[in-house]
Amino acid sequence: MKHVNTPLDGFDAARACRLGRQAVQTEIQELEAVLSRLDDGFAQAVHLLWQSTGRVVVMGMGKSGHIGRKIAATLSSTGTPAMFVHPAEASHGDLGMVTREDVVLAISNSGETQELIDILPVLKRLGSPLIALTGKATSTLARYADIVLDSRVSKEADPLNLAPTASTTVQLALGDALAVALLDAKGFQPADFARSHPGGALGRRLLTHVRDVMRTGDAVPQVTADAGFAELMAQMSSKGIGATAVVDAQRHLLGIFTDGDLRRHLELGRDLRQLRAQDLMHPYPKTVQADAMATQAAELMERYRITSLLITDSSNVLIGALHVGDLMRAKVI
Repeated sequence: MKHVNTPLDGFDAARACRLGRQAVQTEIQELEAVLSRLDDGFAQAVHLLWQSTGRVVVMGMGKSGHIGRKIAATLSSTGTPAMFVHPAEASHGDLGMVTREDVVLAISNSGETQELIDILPVLKRLGSPLIALTGKATSTLARYADIVLDSRVSKEADPLNLAPTASTTVQLALGDALAVALLDAKGFQPADFARSHPGGALGRRLLTHVRDVMRTGDAVPQVTADAGFAELMAQMSSKGIGATAVVDAQRHLLGIFTDGDLRRHLELGRDLRQLRAQDLMHPYPKTVQADAMATQAAELMERYRITSLLITDSSNVLIGALHVGDLMRAKVI
């Protein structure tokens, strides 16, 4: 049985909504504050990461560690190789993964996280550049850093002002800001993103070309210009895309006949049995080439409100056909 809150159970729904709105509003205010502080230090951090030949090694403890893992993942997926190294594990061997070519991004709201402080002298001797993302510009972490990103907040979002809430939101936003600025500086393109996400829906959309999903050979409905109405209908019906191409003897595309054309001719009362394909076809079909992205084909279909496209080569020779169902099965749309 579904539980329904009543005033008798002691739950104050209005208070819960009020506190929720206050938490969101607090985080918005702190994000606006960090926005106003984004300055040359941020640009210097982006430049350091952009020119680095190594990886970005992200470190953080507790909630800052969780944020650090997400920042490392975002950087990696947007063209900047990154990894997360747990500060405590770094003191027990994992520091060996860090090289002088790497840039360390250390996250600590207080700037005094002991596990981080313990390894700072080693990082300094190693020569790895250090970017501190901290809420205390005078902290030990900030003093060791080459560049400091100011993530301070005036208060957390919880009523006790204790739980890392607004501070971790600001850390995450600054990490995203670094990733966005870096992908732009590196000329990162949608195809690059797709290569790092081949298993996802976005990867399928960005990596799939028309040639990967188009119909070829006998699966392509086509008739010559002098074909009769019966042959025209047989091709259109048997190939299942609601259309057929009209070609010459060398398979150069001349036109298309669709089920929509059929309805329009019938509405005009024409005796279609006496006509040839060249009399019935639409002479300017929408086409796309095989090396185009499948998403481009989908956009053409949507723009012109059609369900099929013909595929031609650079000499206007018919080489394939594509139906909206083919794009759906390939999960492009």
